[in-house]
Amino acid sequence: MADRVIIFDTTLRDGEQALKASLTVKEKLQIALALERLGVDVMEVGFPVSSQGDFESVQTIARHIKNSRVAALSRAVDKDIDAAYEALKVAEAFRIHTFIASSALHVEAKLKRTFDDVVEMAVAAVKRARNYTDDVEFSCEDAGRTGIDNICRIVEAAINAGATTINIPDTVGYCLPTEYGNIIAQVRNRVPNIDKAVISVHCHNDLGMATANSLTAVQNGARQIECTINGIGERAGNTALEEVVMAIKTRQELFGVDTRINTQEIHRVSQMVSQLCNMPIQPNKAIVGSNAFAHSSGIHQDGMLKNKNTYEIMSPETIGLKKEKLNLTARSGRAAVKGHMADMGYTEQDYDLDKLYDAFLKLADKKGQVFDYDLEALAFIDMQQGDEDRLVLDKLSAHSAKEYPATAFVQLQLDGKKLSTSSIGGNGPVDAVYNAILTLTGLDIKISHYHLTAKGEGAEALGQVDIVVEHEGRKFHGVGLATDIVESSALALVHAINAIYRAHRVADIKHHKAVGA
Repeated sequence: MADRVIIFDTTLRDGEQALKASLTVKEKLQIALALERLGVDVMEVGFPVSSQGDFESVQTIARHIKNSRVAALSRAVDKDIDAAYEALKVAEAFRIHTFIASSALHVEAKLKRTFDDVVEMAVAAVKRARNYTDDVEFSCEDAGRTGIDNICRIVEAAINAGATTINIPDTVGYCLPTEYGNIIAQVRNRVPNIDKAVISVHCHNDLGMATANSLTAVQNGARQIECTINGIGERAGNTALEEVVMAIKTRQELFGVDTRINTQEIHRVSQMVSQLCNMPIQPNKAIVGSNAFAHSSGIHQDGMLKNKNTYEIMSPETIGLKKEKLNLTARSGRAAVKGHMADMGYTEQDYDLDKLYDAFLKLADKKGQVFDYDLEALAFIDMQQGDEDRLVLDKLSAHSAKEYPATAFVQLQLDGKKLSTSSIGGNGPVDAVYNAILTLTGLDIKISHYHLTAKGEGAEALGQVDIVVEHEGRKFHGVGLATDIVESSALALVHAINAIYRAHRVADIKHHKAVGA
């Protein structure tokens, strides 16, 4: 393991905590399967004791993943560890990740215990987890603000209890690289049994140091990095997987280590996570931002034309970014669409060809030519649609004039039954359409977030609308895609309402089971 850095992805646990709306089990599984193709060694997919929904999603992912190790988080509490095992036991290979705070601030103010108590709890938790698996990770939360003597003491005790991975997290993004690297070096040099465990690092980005801290830790002996796709996560986020992986790959002569990540999957997984999580990527984001391989300066462009290495330290192809554009028309057949999807790195399991081709034909009739970004956007939207949509947008007409309220006519199909109404909107045609849809469904919904983005280029670009709605104390994400902004807005609300209907159905099933029990 001396030359291999283990990539531990926590997009579906730490990353998901920061989302505006929770992911569905289907969406989590899609991301997990993409992470498996990416080649992550370990994926932390949830906190099973936190809710029945999280338990079920962890169990579903554990059942499907074959080529990565599946992990779940637990506090140093018996019921947490037991729940993690029950959710994970269907996996071919799994890890229980247990943690407890170690800094004086957390121990005294949050746990209201002594450090001796904390060490005892850590040892008991690791031993209980070892009853279920020989792959146990222990984290001392807020290690970045914990005295080094206490870190070494609790780490040694955890390893003696059976922990095989020791995580030293900078939980609040407090450390600077030299400071954090020194912590890792001291753990490596001072803990007598450290050779029996892998040192892991989990860094947050509150001061913009997450990637630098993680890489400095590797230089000081850490051999596991905990990270997320696009760096999503609590507050300012986590270490970005794509950044540490490409830094190690690009500067391999300096680090002397490698990962087993298939870097050509990075762009596609990044786009999928951004889409499904409703977390746009800033254009100047390292590695995966839309400007990451763009060159606008005349001097830069001149250099690029003469030799790409003048201003590119890595090629876009290494992360799976293909710059050539597709040129499909309504005359293109299924084989052409399937072939182009394969060229972009998608397998037949990633999308429904029949649905994608139907959506492609409708778009081609409107736009004439369909490009790679159009086809990819359609595929992502298909991924987010539910298997059983009760509500379907059938017909839509909206009108607005400068001095009069906007009006809209909407026809829906709810469980196959057609419903229609007209409505007005004081804030424009989208408002009128939303009033009509909510009147027909009768749901009490508050729209808390509305975001419009262009997918593609020019006046005929697809308009994608992402909304977050609140209903009965929960938040639901809806997304719509169309060349017409009003239509894409309507589709987004319909999508969110279908998510609400599915949540109601799950709640009803649980209620009936409980009553039957």
